[in-house]
Amino acid sequence: MFAGIDEVDWASMEHAYGPADDVPELLRGLASADTAEREKALDGMYCAVHHQGDVYACTLACIPFLFELVVDARVRDRGCLVELLTSIGGIDLDEDDEDDLDEEEREGAANYAMAAAAVTAGAEVFFALAADDDPGVRLAAPLALATLHGHPVRVLALLRERLSVETDGEVRLALVEAAGRVALRHRPLAARVADWLSRLAAEAYAPGLRLAALAQLARCAPDALPGDVVRIVSGLLRELRSGPGPSSEPQQAGAQVERASSTLVGQLRALSAAESAERRTPWAADLLRTLHVGLDDRVEDRTALLADQLRSPDPWQRIDAVRMSGGLIRAWRGPYEGLVRLVGAQLADAEPRLAEAASHVLEELFCLAAPAADALAARVAADPRAWVREWAGGPPGLGSAVKALARLGDARVLPALAAALERPEIPHDLGFAIGHLGASAAPLAGALRRRLGEVGLDESAYDRASPLLGGLTALRAGEAAPEVLRVLRGAPEYRGEWLRTAALRALRAFGPAARCAVPELRTLLGRPGTAAATEAAEALWAVSRDADAVLPVLLEGLRTERVHDCRAAASALGGLGEAAAVAAPGLRALLAHEELWLRVDAAIALWEVTGRTSETVPVLLAAWEKNRHVRVRVAECLARMGPAGAGSDAVRVLRAELLSVRRHNAMDGGYGSHDTYEDEKLLAICRRALPGSTGKGTTS
Repeated sequence: MFAGIDEVDWASMEHAYGPADDVPELLRGLASADTAEREKALDGMYCAVHHQGDVYACTLACIPFLFELVVDARVRDRGCLVELLTSIGGIDLDEDDEDDLDEEEREGAANYAMAAAAVTAGAEVFFALAADDDPGVRLAAPLALATLHGHPVRVLALLRERLSVETDGEVRLALVEAAGRVALRHRPLAARVADWLSRLAAEAYAPGLRLAALAQLARCAPDALPGDVVRIVSGLLRELRSGPGPSSEPQQAGAQVERASSTLVGQLRALSAAESAERRTPWAADLLRTLHVGLDDRVEDRTALLADQLRSPDPWQRIDAVRMSGGLIRAWRGPYEGLVRLVGAQLADAEPRLAEAASHVLEELFCLAAPAADALAARVAADPRAWVREWAGGPPGLGSAVKALARLGDARVLPALAAALERPEIPHDLGFAIGHLGASAAPLAGALRRRLGEVGLDESAYDRASPLLGGLTALRAGEAAPEVLRVLRGAPEYRGEWLRTAALRALRAFGPAARCAVPELRTLLGRPGTAAATEAAEALWAVSRDADAVLPVLLEGLRTERVHDCRAAASALGGLGEAAAVAAPGLRALLAHEELWLRVDAAIALWEVTGRTSETVPVLLAAWEKNRHVRVRVAECLARMGPAGAGSDAVRVLRAELLSVRRHNAMDGGYGSHDTYEDEKLLAICRRALPGSTGKGTTS
């Protein structure tokens, strides 16, 4: 074994953490008889040699030695090595991807191509490994074949053959998953695969296998799913709940078993090892996620399935349903009142992980969490210890249930926020929570003002004052102007600019009630073109309406080459309205700027100072199509213009948005904590702009 390994010039190569001269040791570690050494070596391969999926020259050099290892029956944990080879050789780049690559990325793409070629060239060995004595190898081999072998018809034949003789339940699921992968990679075979999967889903197989077949049908041939798929899946979940325990589910042919573990191909990424150990069927969660992804925009079916899961007596099925409900609502618009109410019901469950999962989902729903308001209020009242969460190495934050209730504007959260204001260290997100409560949070103004007056103006001033300033800004509590002015004048050097910005925004929100700050604001105008001067100008305008004082500063800011500062100046000029008409030529010149967000800000400001739409609406609509994340800002402007002012093209765009089922900012493989909030805000703006319109399937 490893013949020629020392002849490879490893030292001339690199991996993610430097020279690759340690790779031979890692390869030898993979063959060790010691479990800990094998695990350490495998970690090293993924962390350094195949770091985050990258392929280096040393990764390519490892491929022949990895093949030696996977075919040697003396080596343990070979299934992990088959998965490693599958990952190394299974990265696809289409032609569009390659066209957008820079020189460094092209080099990486060349490595991916060479890795795919090298692993594919050796993929024939996976046929034999599909019948290996080691069930871990049999578990990994089907997906390797489906991903890498060049003859998918042969692969499909093997998968069907192996399913008829395989006795390990988890491997049987892997065979079905591999069939779905073949159909996705080789679309001409999709109908053949769908026919087989449909038979598996309909015949007298174990419920886990039938669920796997339905999940793969949803991935590769959703049109082939039975019309009553929700009823069928709900029934299968009931069978899984009432069946034997985690190691004894009956198989199709007699007394064989389906073994539940945490190593199902496809990885139970959302589950910890501890969770998997507690579950009756830990692989079911992954199958359900696959099914939901395949159902895609079938929101009604997905909602009905999740509602059934949320009524399950199995707390783990409900935990999965809570998490998947969050994923559904983040990506798709729909009538979710009933689903949200069921999520809210989990807050009272005795299983703490279930209640915690539900509060996290509701926290991200903002106004859509309204059907769970009473459940949230009960949860907050019942558990004062969870009002504030402490974090190692960071400032405290409000608990999820408290944030969710505050984001509904529900005054029942006030005791929790009042208690947070009395803590030695105030939660960093307190100001944001107050911002959602509006006038109902007015009773907190006195405590906010008192605590701000107690803040020492030292290096920690920003962290201590920021949440207080945020709360006072939201409440427009002009009586706190003296305390805010103290912070503005005494801001320390460390994070002083951030602290001054927060103080200036508070004074701007106070408006004429902050007249005591006028001399200080005039002094801060002395550095035109800077962010601080622009913030001071906005505050001075809000307090005194002195256009003669602020216009020169903002016009100078409009000429800066710093995009962020230029955007701030443009927005500030728009706030002056007709009083800033002199800025029109400068704003008009920015309509062709290369930075999209600056073009948008300039177009909005130009309309605000001139009232003319002919030259601004085309810029806004072009940005709408180019960058979905700008849509809220554009829609706000179009709504202020009104249908007559914005024109027929704008009306068409807004109506199309309201008819879309997909959220405008939904991302595959990631999301932001405010995505649902932003999309619901966009829908609300579109409705205001188009009286009589409703968002398709939405709840607000």
